[in-house]
Amino acid sequence: MQPFHHSPRPAPQWPGPRTRQAIADQAHFLKTLIDRPRLTGSVAPSGRYLARAMAHPVDPTRDGLVIELGPGTGPVTQALIERGVARNRLVLVEYDHGFCRLLANRFAGVRVVQGDAYDLPKTLAAFSGQPVVAVVSSLPLLNQPPMRRVKLIEDAFALMGPQGLMVQFTYGVASPIPREACAQRFSAHCTAPIWRNLPPARVWTYRADRNGGFAEPLIARLIRHIELRPARARKP
Repeated sequence: MQPFHHSPRPAPQWPGPRTRQAIADQAHFLKTLIDRPRLTGSVAPSGRYLARAMAHPVDPTRDGLVIELGPGTGPVTQALIERGVARNRLVLVEYDHGFCRLLANRFAGVRVVQGDAYDLPKTLAAFSGQPVVAVVSSLPLLNQPPMRRVKLIEDAFALMGPQGLMVQFTYGVASPIPREACAQRFSAHCTAPIWRNLPPARVWTYRADRNGGFAEPLIARLIRHIELRPARARKP
């Protein structure tokens, strides 16, 4: 009979700092979603693949401020910094006081403004006259009426001027800025779905453009075609 050797039980593996931070961020995000669902609009912070896709269109070599709207726990902020945007060029506009405190502690040197992203002239009055090169938005635009979304992009380009860039993500298939608002004013392009984000999302970029070129996903064009197609008259 072979002697029985008792194997020591492996020591429990406690979550590392990154995992604990992710859990804490998720908990704060869910609490904010429950308290203010219309302002949060998501069950989790943006994943790193979505955050990188949002930071990618921003040119880190251009002079001027980069305004981030609705940064939450800061995944897109981190992606912008990794992209090469200097911290002293970043201005984060966040409505939630708890998120503002978290962002200020997490990103030293970044300016955090607590205020309403849908009233940029008032919220960013302290930065009036300073050049702005990009507005990067994680706001849940589809929770807002169309006119409020239109005002947002108009306010953004009033800050930036015609050389500016607006970046916006969405879980929908169509542009979160109404197509009619872009006609002969802005060009709009979107990425392929970012499947590694949960839920999958697309990133839209908008630029001032008199021709108003509008590139939308095929499925969005098909849905719009079906919605706009007149119903066939029934035969008597």
